[in-house]
Formats: sequence, structure tokens, C-alpha cells
Amino acid sequence: MTSQIESLVKQLLEGNIFLQEAIELLEKGMIAGALERNGGNQSSAAKQLGIHRNTLQRKAADYGLNNGRRPRAGRKPVARARGGRKLRTGTD
Repeated sequence: MTSQIESLVKQLLEGNIFLQEAIELLEKGMIAGALERNGGNQSSAAKQLGIHRNTLQRKAADYGLNNGRRPRAGRKPVARARGGRKLRTGTD
């Protein structure tokens, strides 16, 4: 495995690939592979990668690896029944 990584590093350097781009390529590939190996189960994929599930979800969304799923919408604020607080004026 070590010789394969050394060969990959050599290829990346010869290809003038910047470090940040190489990291993103590796990260995207590992996330995609873990999701595929775990049948799309994000919890299992996150455990395999050693990262938190929320981190996996964020990175998968950043790399466009949502498997056709739309990201969940954020929670909407609960509507107030009375329309909010009344201001006190000091006189009743």
C-alpha cells in the first residue's frame, strides 16, 4: 500500500497538482467509495471513515455526492399564536 501511495504522490507532483486539489480528490473519492460500500448508509460510511455523520453529510453535499437526494430543509420557526410580545409602556 505504501508504494502505491508513493507512486500516486509522484504522479500528482509530476502533474503539477496543488496540494489542496489533491486532498479534495482523495477526500471525494474516499467519501464516494465509503457511501457505495455501505449502500448509501451515511452513519456506516462515517464510521468507516472515522468522521462524524454531520461532517460526512456536509462534505458529500459540497462534493455533489447526495445520490440524487435533495438536502433537508432547515427547520422553520414556530409561528407565535399571539403575534409576539407586547411592549410595556409603563401606563396601564
